[in-house]
Amino acid sequence: MTTLREPLREENASTPAPRRARKFRPELQGLRALAAALVVVYHVWLDRISGGVDVFLFVSGFLITGQLFRASVRGRIEFRSFWGRMFKRLLPAALTVLVVTMAVSLLWLPEHRWLQAGKEIVASALFYENWQLAADSADYFAQNSSASLMQHFWSLSIQGQFYVVWPLLIGVLLLVVRWLGWNMRTTLLVVLGVLFAGSLAFSVWLTAVNQPLAYFHSGTRVWQFALGGILALTIDRIVLPRWLALVAGWLGVLGLASCGLVLQVGTMFPGYVALWPMVSAALVLLAGATGSRVGADRFLSSRPLIYLGNISYSLYLWHWPVLLFYLLVRGRTEVGLVGGAGVIGLSVVLAVLTYHLVENPVRDSRIGVNNRWGAYRFAAVVLVPVVAVAVVWQNVTLDRAEFEFRADDSRYPGAQALMTGQPVYDSTNDVVPPFAALPYEWISWKRGECTRATEQGVEVRTCTVKPLNGAEPKRRLAVVGDSHILQLMAALRPISERLDWELVVLNKPGCPLTATEVLPNNQSCVDWNRVVLPKIIDMQPDAVVTMATRDVRVGLAERTPEGYVRQWQRLHEAGIPVVAIRDNPRFDFEPSGCAQIHGLTSEKCGHPRAEMYHAVPPYESMPAPSSTSFVDLSDYYCTATQCPPVMGNVLVYMDDNHVTETYLNTLSPILQEKMLAQLGWEDTASKPQ
Repeated sequence: MTTLREPLREENASTPAPRRARKFRPELQGLRALAAALVVVYHVWLDRISGGVDVFLFVSGFLITGQLFRASVRGRIEFRSFWGRMFKRLLPAALTVLVVTMAVSLLWLPEHRWLQAGKEIVASALFYENWQLAADSADYFAQNSSASLMQHFWSLSIQGQFYVVWPLLIGVLLLVVRWLGWNMRTTLLVVLGVLFAGSLAFSVWLTAVNQPLAYFHSGTRVWQFALGGILALTIDRIVLPRWLALVAGWLGVLGLASCGLVLQVGTMFPGYVALWPMVSAALVLLAGATGSRVGADRFLSSRPLIYLGNISYSLYLWHWPVLLFYLLVRGRTEVGLVGGAGVIGLSVVLAVLTYHLVENPVRDSRIGVNNRWGAYRFAAVVLVPVVAVAVVWQNVTLDRAEFEFRADDSRYPGAQALMTGQPVYDSTNDVVPPFAALPYEWISWKRGECTRATEQGVEVRTCTVKPLNGAEPKRRLAVVGDSHILQLMAALRPISERLDWELVVLNKPGCPLTATEVLPNNQSCVDWNRVVLPKIIDMQPDAVVTMATRDVRVGLAERTPEGYVRQWQRLHEAGIPVVAIRDNPRFDFEPSGCAQIHGLTSEKCGHPRAEMYHAVPPYESMPAPSSTSFVDLSDYYCTATQCPPVMGNVLVYMDDNHVTETYLNTLSPILQEKMLAQLGWEDTASKPQ
């Protein structure tokens, strides 16, 4: 398919010859190598984001815009062959990594991560992984789950989308230029300038409003491609004095190397601060070939860096799953110096093998040369099986997640085992929920129970659980706070059904009921608390249920923030009693996932109780008002000595800090008894149980 078959005469006539033009820029391969090395080193050893991926996007914009512009000047953009080359360039290595990752996942990846992995393999293979991650960025539990094995494919997905849209954009411009008689270079520069300004403005705005979404949004990245394109159209007309080129080259290299150290890329990009690596990369390319023995281009054009640039694509694809599998198998959160060297070394070996045995043979093959649609058939042949296997994997995982559970099932006593002296794990029975079901172990709402409203500029989500069968509520309780109070709805809902209570749930993930601006140090949470407290007081519930402590971690970090107490005092002044519940443990790993790998009784998958909980709860030393009472559930998260992943053949944790719905169901009668005792209520069930 072609757009035009005749060259643009006006472009040839009106465009002065560039002062220098180079078809091959060896320093560009070195720039790729530097970006890839920074990505790998920062991920593996520094646990930070380097900004190197932004350079990949910039370089893609530079190369593809230049290529398409030169084709448009000749009057012919071969869309079919362009996209065919894209398939041959991107798919072989990417699909190789995805297939191997799937195979290794079946051996080492905990089952509860299979479904998400399957979804992301499909998204990665079809180049929409960035949108999958963007959707997950709005999901609190997806944000707080373990890192995805395919997470790094977000940038490849955006590049794939760019490779589809950019030729169409330039092809349309070519038609317009031919029709109106405009200058192609000038027109394209204007369009790229508009895209750059518009996308950068959008990026700055969305980064301020919702940074996790902005990071993966295609629209916030267009300006990086556009900036690369602008440079491609102007670079041969810019000649720096030799001394300035020397300075610019090294400033660019140092800027790239230091970006991730100086900036918190993971939380600040892709707003205006992302100009740092873009400008650094532009300086390297503007410096060009200095001809100096001390120029940055001499370093970047060296044989080792040229080769590293050649394998940079495969290296980028391999390093992330290798790193995560290492951490998973070793049960660690950091690799260390030696472990990191091993991860990088294995990644390089895999990248070299992939480059020579997969990438090069396909790229140099006659696929798409002898047959016009050969590359497209190749893409279908390799894509369809990978996507099909990933979909089957998801369906198998869903089947394995199915299970039946009754709170009175003696095989799975859960928290009740600690009251009756039963073992925390009976090896003659299995455990529930199945590992594959862990992602679904969260409370669900019935249709119509939840509403959202904006009050004083703050969005407030309210969910109301009414007594069964339309019964008149005997009590009305407000359940207020973050995800740790919300998870307790799995225990509170059965209580409300037994005792005809109405529960009004005011929840915002990550936002406890607190009066201080230091914790949780989040303005949206401060605003939410400001709006919610008067709402509770106007409601005048019979009691407020909220959290009493936070950060139950190794090192006895548990505390009762002063802001909690201030809110309790305000509710006390309004005549509303408070039931504050002691928090559950938080781990730096997933206990249930650990138990699947190392065994249900492995001591690696829990922590000694003495390292997690104070002997005396921290709220005992706080000046809490007399109307605030406390419920301590620590004896049901831990034995006298250990905080294990399994209690009474029920998995306790769905991730590293949230309790499974199934376990909380078994805890419900215990919580009911303790709440009634603390509140002095003598409520009884109005119907047989």
